[in-house]
Amino acid sequence: MSQWSDSDLLDAQVLIAHIINKPRAWVLAYPEASLSAGQIEDIERALSRLKRGESLPYVLGHREFYGLDFIVTPHTLIPRPETELLVEHALAWLETHPSRRRVVDVGTGSGCISIILAKHIPNLSMFGTDLSWHALRVARKNAYRYKLKGQVRFIQCDLLSGIQASFDLICANLPYIPTQRLQKLQVFKKEPTLALDGGLDGFHLLRRLLQQAPARLAPGGLLLLEIDASHPEKAQALARGLFPNAEINVFPDLAGENRLLSIQDQSEAIDLSCSRFKK
Repeated sequence: MSQWSDSDLLDAQVLIAHIINKPRAWVLAYPEASLSAGQIEDIERALSRLKRGESLPYVLGHREFYGLDFIVTPHTLIPRPETELLVEHALAWLETHPSRRRVVDVGTGSGCISIILAKHIPNLSMFGTDLSWHALRVARKNAYRYKLKGQVRFIQCDLLSGIQASFDLICANLPYIPTQRLQKLQVFKKEPTLALDGGLDGFHLLRRLLQQAPARLAPGGLLLLEIDASHPEKAQALARGLFPNAEINVFPDLAGENRLLSIQDQSEAIDLSCSRFKK
């Protein structure tokens, strides 16, 4: 492994620890430990995948995100720490709006956002949409792991096309990297292009979802979109054109990068809990 970088060696250690079901510290402390023939074969096969450039979470078959472990495959985007900002804002809003419980996660991928929201808000009516049937298979497996099969419903569709329901909260981590920039990144062809490529300007899918959203967002509802840090002003301008009466903000992630577009509708929602509706 002399030609491997420090990062490659770290990945290899994590991989070996995973296969032999030991902590990475144990692997480092006992380099002379005997392994079974089956373990050696599994390690060699997995290390070969790493050496060919496959991402570690795909080789492991899982990735931790927001305290939960999720199945991931080459058909799904690998969850990233910056997406936790969207999750945190969604949970905070839901906790302060107890009557708002219809939520959709557009472009759900592995289902991580949908599942985390449903785990934290047990009475949530949660939907996840994705164009990829293969990604939805993974999302359903993850929901089954956390006993949320009945609470989280996954639908194969293009963004919100064909869905007539309205939602209190619309979340989305859609592809937002401009095509030309994506092709220069290390992640290109290592993760599904469908989940990364935002088109010529990075707004191909974001623009379409924002055009669909006014008819799908309930009065007083919230729309949360993860965006590329390089174009927050354009994202805000686009949002203002489609939601002229909304409160629109961009929030930075822990690295200080503008990452989350928040669109809070200012229309008055009908509160069915008001006394004039009670018998």
